[in-house]
Parts: sequence; C-alpha cells; structure tokens
Amino acid sequence: MAKDAPRRWDRRMQQRLAHGEAAALGELYDHFASLVHGLAHRVLGDEQAADRITREVFAHIWENPDAYDPKQGPLRSWVATLTHQRAVRRLRQTESAALARGGEGTTEDLERKVRRASAAARADYIVTAMPAPLRAALELAYFQRRDYRQTAADLGVTEDEARRRLRLGLQLLSTANDAGAQSADKDPAPGAPPGYGRAL
Repeated sequence: MAKDAPRRWDRRMQQRLAHGEAAALGELYDHFASLVHGLAHRVLGDEQAADRITREVFAHIWENPDAYDPKQGPLRSWVATLTHQRAVRRLRQTESAALARGGEGTTEDLERKVRRASAAARADYIVTAMPAPLRAALELAYFQRRDYRQTAADLGVTEDEARRRLRLGLQLLSTANDAGAQSADKDPAPGAPPGYGRAL
C-alpha cells in the first residue's frame, strides 16, 4: 500500500494539471525542476540551454497534461524522458548547425557525442533515482575508493549485504549505455518512456 502512494500522487497530479490548477504546476516544478535542469545540463553542458529546456518541459506539461498516462509508468520517468528527448534534439540541432558552418568533426563524431551525453544523463538519473542504500554503497566504493569490507563497516551492514548492494547498483548503472544509445538513436513516444524507469 505504501508503494502505491507515489503512483496515487502521480495520478492526482495529472488530474489537477488537466483541470488547469496552477498550484499543481508550481508543486510539480518544485518536485522535478532540479531533475529536469540537471538532466538537460548533463546532455547539453550549457547552463542557459538547460534553463531553456527546463522552461520548455514544464510549458509542455502544462499545455499537454493528458500526454502523461499513469498506467505507463511513474511521472518522474515520464518527465525525465521528455527532458532527455528535448535535450538530445537540441544537442543534435546545435552540433549539426556547427558542422554546417564548417565546424570540426563529422556526423559520426556528432552521433558519438550524442550517445555519450545520453549515457551520462541516464547514469545520473539512475544514481539519483536508485534506493538510498544502493546509492550510499556506490558513493563509498567509487567516489571514496572504499572496498566492500570498508563499505560494509561504514554502512553498518554485513559484508555480504555490502556486496549485494554494490552488485545491484552496478547492474542498474550497466543499463545506462544501452538505454542511452537506444534513446539517442530515436526519440521514443512521450507516453512510453524507454530506459528511464524500466530498471527502477
């Protein structure tokens, strides 16, 4: 029952937005603005471009609240997918325009850049969305260079549990490259977010 609480919030939020409740948009913005901006910035590497994508995403949600179908998955995943689609599209447009003006590189270089940016954004999303125990284990092991024994001691869990958390966290992260490449190759349908949320 507690697990369904976020889904109830998602459904209620979609209904409030569909009724044109401005306060709902403000609440949604408070809830997801850092996610949207962070993903857009990860793909584009530009603060102003990320600001523009953030405005576009929330404007799209406000104008098209029925585009989200709670049966397809969490609202968070759908918002992340909208952001990713727009950011990748913007990156392609910007880089293609630079190539057309005689910039360095080839279309293959552009596609590699898009795939790398997509995978990095996906990995960021996975880390921020994964359960806190898995995230804490990964942060200790990979950012603080702790082995699984030290990680277990720091977290106050058994060594087996530390290994399990690290393994699960890495399994989730391993999907970033595949999903990033897939979503960079084509834009998925907005109502069915691929990659974002499937592993979560």
